[in-house]
Amino acid sequence: MDIQVPRINKILTMDPTEGITVQGWVRTKRDAKNFVFLEINDGSSLKGLQVVVDKESEELSETLNAITTGAAIEVKGNLVESLGKGQRVELQGKEVILHGDAPQDYPLQKKRHSFEFLREIAHLRPRTNTIGAVARVRSALSFAVHSFFNERGFVYVHTPIITASDAEGAGEMFQVTTLPLDNPPKKKDGSIDYSKDFFNRQAHLSVSGQLNGEAYAQAMKHIYTFGPTFRAENSNTTRHLAEFWMIEPEMAFCDLAQNMKWAEEFLVYIFQYILDKCPDDMEFFNQWIEKGVIEKLQKVISTPFGHITYTDAIKEMEKAKVDFEFAPSWGIDLQTEHERFLSEQLFGGPVIVTDYPKNIKAFYMKLNDDRETVRGMDVLVPRLGEIIGGSEREARYDVLVDRMQECGIVPEEYRWYLDLRKYGSTPHAGFGLGFARALLYITGVQNIREAIPFPRHAGKADF
Repeated sequence: MDIQVPRINKILTMDPTEGITVQGWVRTKRDAKNFVFLEINDGSSLKGLQVVVDKESEELSETLNAITTGAAIEVKGNLVESLGKGQRVELQGKEVILHGDAPQDYPLQKKRHSFEFLREIAHLRPRTNTIGAVARVRSALSFAVHSFFNERGFVYVHTPIITASDAEGAGEMFQVTTLPLDNPPKKKDGSIDYSKDFFNRQAHLSVSGQLNGEAYAQAMKHIYTFGPTFRAENSNTTRHLAEFWMIEPEMAFCDLAQNMKWAEEFLVYIFQYILDKCPDDMEFFNQWIEKGVIEKLQKVISTPFGHITYTDAIKEMEKAKVDFEFAPSWGIDLQTEHERFLSEQLFGGPVIVTDYPKNIKAFYMKLNDDRETVRGMDVLVPRLGEIIGGSEREARYDVLVDRMQECGIVPEEYRWYLDLRKYGSTPHAGFGLGFARALLYITGVQNIREAIPFPRHAGKADF
């Protein structure tokens, strides 16, 4: 079999020619008096290729009768100018091979299906227009991420998935163990004896690659991680997943101001990349998923990011005549309604909020001189709210130890992390972008479960 069979997205741009082969899945089949019209899609584009086959061909009649919506076929023939509307070229099929039929119970017939239904058949849903378009944008966005950092000299680091450190200090982690759950070994005090476990200690799935990334930033200067992370949050919302991918750059010799510039440049780059590389899919999202989504991205690209401290943001919300569900007051963690107010109403575009109260942020964020706030930052965008979170990291050994103890963290368990402040420490900073949340914003889909191929969330680990 020829491995150079052209994809449909390429065929649709070709001039008429003889001897073309196309492979894909049948989206629709229509019988006319003398011909059978098939629309074939191979996932390379939103548009399919129309194939016209002579109905009177005796050698093809049995195969044509067996072809139904969802069947996998291969067609060889000639590419000609199309006389019909909606396509420039079509394929005159001369030879048809049925690789896999699709019985009448094939669930993706020609009608609109709800996203809730499609989640129940997640193994088939990439054949639909919306999920197929999300998959192509997701692929392009992955490449955009690597291109951005590669062009700027960052080193790509693979950080551990199994870890004994909790980067967030939240305790909402999935445990990894080989101990028998029905009868684990116990210590004399009745607690579980993890010295008998595979790693001779408790281990979990990582919630972030940041801490390990910092170690490499202190040798490579600029690094980034891009991999799966896990949170055992029992949050059944449209914005939470138990397994998702994170992009986390770490930069040595970098302060909060530079970190904000990196974050802004990164978002502008990846948004523009998708608009340039995925025009058809973005037009689809603009028409059918969220009207104005293209204009929204263009506005973020063209609008300088605003900047406000957390303290000033609270003051602005307190004096605004807005009936918030959660009343703003200094010391609270900002809710989505607060983030959207700041980005949509106060600034009318993207805004970066900085200098949060230390009690609502992680232990590793650099303490400000007021001893009450830290050099954290959140990038907020209209409609979504927070899209990036980051900070300048605490580079002072003694201050970091104090912060750990304040947060109930045993410094000895992070001895290796403290060593980074002991041996050649630098000012350094970084941020994290949830990949699925970025896709949510770019495509306009409303539920994060449509932004990842096989969603994992509370009560669901199917497929």
